[in-house]
Amino acid sequence: MSSPADTGPLGLLGGTFDPIHLGHLRLAEEAREALGLEKVRLIPAGQPPHRGKPGSTAEDRLAMARLAAAGNPALEVDDSEVREPRPSYTVPTLERLRAELGPDRPLVLILGADAFAGLPGWHRWEALFELAHIAVANRPGHSPHERRWPAALSPELDEACRNRITRAPMKLDMPAGKVIPFDMTPLAISASLVRDLLHAGASARYLLPDSVLDYIGLHHLYR
Repeated sequence: MSSPADTGPLGLLGGTFDPIHLGHLRLAEEAREALGLEKVRLIPAGQPPHRGKPGSTAEDRLAMARLAAAGNPALEVDDSEVREPRPSYTVPTLERLRAELGPDRPLVLILGADAFAGLPGWHRWEALFELAHIAVANRPGHSPHERRWPAALSPELDEACRNRITRAPMKLDMPAGKVIPFDMTPLAISASLVRDLLHAGASARYLLPDSVLDYIGLHHLYR
């Protein structure tokens, strides 16, 4: 976890991580570098509310996230959603982080362009802007409907983003409220692809860290 001396922007990357793979880790690394983040905190969802039951337990997914983050001092893992008995919603998590880290630490929620486009369907989504900045990962040359974000925002989201969009990472020195796009390397890796390969008895090596693959084998996950 962050030490009391940490004051720079903290990236937040949540997800089911079922399992965590190199696409997740590369997203965290590129966001950290592009946006000048001090660290990125991985937050595995305990009970994701918008999808079916994960293929592995919350405890296994937390353990895999910790293995994936090991050795990188810029990555840390947050177990709060795994320990929470209720469904994992982003706004309560950000409220808890605000209570933990104080009102002045810049928090940067990292989202893919598709997830960002779906924000109006999220629980208490408009409160996100008061609690954190939002960084939107663009795959270079790609975005929903073949238009680069933010050109494809819905009217509701466009109104919420009015006067918030910036392309300057230095604007993230305030605690919250900005929306910033950044480009990421397109990697055609998904957790569903990894699960399908493992279920079929095929190799998933080089799609996720060896430590995570070894954990999956040891605990007979996704078979």
